[in-house]
Amino acid sequence: MTAVIALVRPPDTAPPAEHASCAQCPALELTFCRAIARKAGIPRDRIPSVDQFVHTVAARRIICREQDELAAVPIICSGWALSAVMLADGSRQILSFLLPGDAASSSLLLEPKPNCFVEAITNVTYRAFNRADLKQLMAADPSALGTLARVWTQEKRRTDELVVDLGRRSAAERIARLILGLFQRLQERSMTAGPHEIDFPLRQHHIADATGLTPVHVSKLLSEFRRKGLIRLSERSLVILDPAGFRAAANIR
Repeated sequence: MTAVIALVRPPDTAPPAEHASCAQCPALELTFCRAIARKAGIPRDRIPSVDQFVHTVAARRIICREQDELAAVPIICSGWALSAVMLADGSRQILSFLLPGDAASSSLLLEPKPNCFVEAITNVTYRAFNRADLKQLMAADPSALGTLARVWTQEKRRTDELVVDLGRRSAAERIARLILGLFQRLQERSMTAGPHEIDFPLRQHHIADATGLTPVHVSKLLSEFRRKGLIRLSERSLVILDPAGFRAAANIR
């Protein structure tokens, strides 16, 4: 029997005070939250018009499982997560790294079962929005429907790029393109630490599972990037030292 996960906040429970405001969210304009606020005609620091609840998940914990039946759509507020498919041999293919503003899966906006599982990489805070309310909002507000189209288009583009990367690109190109793609997405959210520096909580096994490589191969290539002076990688951050050279390593003109 399929498990039904309500993901709806009990009516007598308020979100924690530290998560009550969305005003500081770096991705407010990238997700449905802003459209929800516009629909309600309220300030951007309060988003109460769609039934929702706020939840925090510790690093390495599961947010939702493949084929769970969810009554709500989780949207990441803070932290990093991943969406992946588990294979029969216990290995996994990471489909995407989820950043603030990303839905766990855009398919959840229209259907209750995700086609992947979602796991927290760091501590993650997310809001789970009632799907029926979101559907009603999209039907009534063209801007929300436009947001859905943009989210789907971006997700489809990343999926297409992953297919090409896994099928045709070299190992070094896959890793460099993954890093540059994350850098661009963090720039869109104004979440870079400097012109060429980002917070980077990924470990070698994350990169390996996203690029179809082994952790050993990933380690060798990252060391090669460092040796050539292309990047500096520390425990929690990554700096692109030679942007032009790193783009060349990614085969991006």
